[in-house]
Amino acid sequence: MYKNNNSSLLKKNNSYEYKETTNKKPKKTGASLYKKEKRADLEFLMKYIFFFSAALSVVSLCFIIYFIFSRSLPFLRDYGLLPFLSGEKWTPSNRPQEFGLLPMIVGSVIVTTGSVLIGAPVGILTAVYLVDYCPPFLYRFLHSAVQLMAAIPSIVYGFFALQFLVPIIRSIYGGTGMTALTAILLLAIMILPTVISLSEAALLAVPKEYYAGSAALGADHEQSIFNVVLPAARSGVLSSVVLGVGRAIGETMAVVLITGNQPLMPESLTSGVRTLTTNIVLEMAYATGRHREALIATSAVLFIFILMINIGFILMRTKERSK
Repeated sequence: MYKNNNSSLLKKNNSYEYKETTNKKPKKTGASLYKKEKRADLEFLMKYIFFFSAALSVVSLCFIIYFIFSRSLPFLRDYGLLPFLSGEKWTPSNRPQEFGLLPMIVGSVIVTTGSVLIGAPVGILTAVYLVDYCPPFLYRFLHSAVQLMAAIPSIVYGFFALQFLVPIIRSIYGGTGMTALTAILLLAIMILPTVISLSEAALLAVPKEYYAGSAALGADHEQSIFNVVLPAARSGVLSSVVLGVGRAIGETMAVVLITGNQPLMPESLTSGVRTLTTNIVLEMAYATGRHREALIATSAVLFIFILMINIGFILMRTKERSK
């Protein structure tokens, strides 16, 4: 029997005849058509659900921006942006009222910078250990512990610092123990889960060929990790640090318990401070009139700080990608 693509030659009763053959697909039944239409309808529905979710996030952000700046701009126009940002006295109960935000700005910068300088290196090195050095039996415990740290409420961290860190600082430096240094140590602990988790994910995303190629060229384990793998994960590691900064500068309930909350220019790390967030939470409950507008303007300043940090991070990532 001889066959080609279009016909087959069949022998029948000592004679030959051609029988046309085709590659026709079987007709779709009603059930298969119904399933295909149902799947298309579901995909269409999910597409618009995802779009609605994304649009809702953008709209919510626009409403927040509108609320903050519509309430703060009239106050800033009346009081003055420069006196508000550079003033060193915050006395809303005096007459005339003074709303100098500089002590709170300096307090936020000191506390955030100090906590990141301590917490970021510790978090990154912890992530390196979990990915490249930790034994499997110990990894399960440490990984679960990091996730548990992220789930602890802020107020619990605050009570921990109040009962543990404050007495230690008091015994070493005297005073009440409620200082900028206490807040720095606490926030350094609080940003660890963010830095560790995101840095670990970034390190795991680096292709294994990077390490293998470095080892093949004669580099040892440490050289391959710190000279090849870690630089390759730089973007993700930097993201973790930026989110850690956002966590530190926006923390309120833990910080309000241990900083002393003094609206004065800090003279040293062992002085009491007040941050932008604690300034809002301490006085918003009873603030009225111009005092309330000044607190909303404080939230606008905090929002601009966070925005500047994120813009700086985006510019850094764009610069790296363009290299």
